[in-house]
Amino acid sequence: MTTSVTPKSKQAVDHGALHGIKVLDLSRVLAGPSCTQILADLGAEVIKVERPRIGDETRHWSPPAFSDDTSAYYSTINRNKKSLTVDITTHAGQTIIKQLAAESDIVVENFKVGGLKKYGLDYDSLRQDNPHLIYASLTGFGQTGPDAKRPGYDYIIQGLSGLMSITGPSDGEPYKIGVAVVDLFAGLQLTIGIQAALLAREHSGRGQQVDVSLLDSALAMLANVGMNHLASNEVPPRLGNQHPNIVPYQVFAGEGEQHFILACGNDQQFAKLCEVLAVEWHQDRRFTTNPARVTNRKLLSTWLSEKFAQ
Repeated sequence: MTTSVTPKSKQAVDHGALHGIKVLDLSRVLAGPSCTQILADLGAEVIKVERPRIGDETRHWSPPAFSDDTSAYYSTINRNKKSLTVDITTHAGQTIIKQLAAESDIVVENFKVGGLKKYGLDYDSLRQDNPHLIYASLTGFGQTGPDAKRPGYDYIIQGLSGLMSITGPSDGEPYKIGVAVVDLFAGLQLTIGIQAALLAREHSGRGQQVDVSLLDSALAMLANVGMNHLASNEVPPRLGNQHPNIVPYQVFAGEGEQHFILACGNDQQFAKLCEVLAVEWHQDRRFTTNPARVTNRKLLSTWLSEKFAQ
């Protein structure tokens, strides 16, 4: 038996899940714009506000650039948006922003804490004319606390959070990750918060402020490594391409220095590896279980390296 389900709104399906949602984007650089781009991709109408003559900083982060001189970096996180320039330091500019906010569902901003209050463009001011407004703020260190007014960049937060302390060779300097992952994950978390606020508004009829900080996002990204520290009270070491909780789970070099990734997520997979290599290391109590392999990581990695070099 075949059941046919007709969507309640054919228009919503054609135009995206967030069709009809209007977003006023006051953010710039990467974290905030990555969030609003996702909203735009999902069908929301996004109006990006930039400074006159200067625009978003990433417009100038080139080369490379496209044939119209638009930087590749800017193009990465600003598709599907409308754009206009407004000088928010003037009364006329503030009036324009207030008018747009009054008819918007969402405002996204990543100014330093208090940066928009002096212009009357903070959450408490804008919600007076639009109590349904969802006001999403992305900062370096959050809205409160001793570091609240400090600016934040992805690179700095990667260092402060400990993310860099676990990235790179064990005997070398800390490495940042090759992409600005803190900015991008914070943008995703802001998107999740906005979607939750939209759902909550359906029940309450009221908007709210969504608050995400780069530092909070980076700390959350430590995941099992952060919890390892809480469980052991030890500072997690840099392990290069190795996994802190699973062995073998790393990069090896084969004949001719051709590198490959080996990932054994359980004891059965390790036993299968030993079968393929024609060895019986999985019978050795030093390597029978994953905890034992983690304890004897150095010895097993050496044996595997020698085997793969053949």
